[in-house]
Amino acid sequence: MKWSEVREIYPNQFVKLKALSSHIESGQEFIEDVAVIKPVSEKRATAELLKSKGDELVFHTAHESVVLEVRQDVGLRRPRYHEN
Repeated sequence: MKWSEVREIYPNQFVKLKALSSHIESGQEFIEDVAVIKPVSEKRATAELLKSKGDELVFHTAHESVVLEVRQDVGLRRPRYHEN
């Protein structure tokens, strides 16, 4: 389903989505096709986002398109000390 269709069906509210197709350009991921999992109340939006896995996300239909910033995972490493 296209994002424009989702916006018509669920105006001005949060929805939980599964990204079906996307492309990355200039450090941003542009989601093209989605499957709606369920509408989400404003009160539950953060909790649903935190429970999301993989290609699931929670997004508000006030946005004209679904564009995400792509970040590289940067982990802190500590040196390993070997005891003799």
